[in-house]
Amino acid sequence: MNLPVESYFILSTLLFFVGVYGFVARKNLISILMSIELILNAVNINFVAANRFLFPEQLEGYIYTIFVIAVAAAETAVAISIIINVYRQYKNVDAKSINELKY
Repeated sequence: MNLPVESYFILSTLLFFVGVYGFVARKNLISILMSIELILNAVNINFVAANRFLFPEQLEGYIYTIFVIAVAAAETAVAISIIINVYRQYKNVDAKSINELKY
């Protein structure tokens, strides 16, 4: 069953805006990190859908997706370590506690 390319782009757009809303509206650092991951997954869907429908014999979209997944994994590892350090120091993971780390 082949779905039209528009359905993939609509799914990606919805996923992207859910991620943006979560990033803007949430105060918890873990929720913000999950929202960033949703945004990156929306980008991955765009890469794969565009590659499949525009250039099905080439693999550039899939290769970009693998790079985005690798960068997202590294970003998640660094962010989780920062969140753990914030939790150890302030005993909560709200974004307001990060503001105190500036000075």
